[in-house]
Amino acid sequence: QVQLVESGGGLVQAGGSLRLSCAASGILFSVVAMAWYRQAPGKQRELVATITSLRSTNYADSVKGRFTISRDNAKNTVYLQMNSLKPEDTAVYYCSTASGSPYWGQGTQVTVSS
Repeated sequence: QVQLVESGGGLVQAGGSLRLSCAASGILFSVVAMAWYRQAPGKQRELVATITSLRSTNYADSVKGRFTISRDNAKNTVYLQMNSLKPEDTAVYYCSTASGSPYWGQGTQVTVSS
C-alpha cells in the first residue's frame, strides 16, 4: 500500500520560511520522480516543483529562486524548502509521485499572512 504523508505546513508571516516534508512508503522511492503541487481556495491545483530520481529539478515561474525541492532517498522523503513566502503562496500543498502510477498525499495547509 502506497502512502505519502506531508508535514510541515503552518501559519507564517510574509517573508518567512517553511520546510515541507513528504514521507513515502510502499514505493521504490529512489527511482521515482516526485512533485509538489498546491491548490489555493477557488483555484485549480498547480504544479510547484518536480525532482527526478537523478535529482534534476524544475520549478513553476512563480516560485523560482524562492523554493527548493530536494530528496533524501535513505529516508524516503522529499522536501520543499520555501523562503521569502508571500500571501499568494497560501494553499494546501500536496506531494505526489511524478513517474509511474500517480499517488497523492493528503495535503498540508500553508497560510502566509501579510
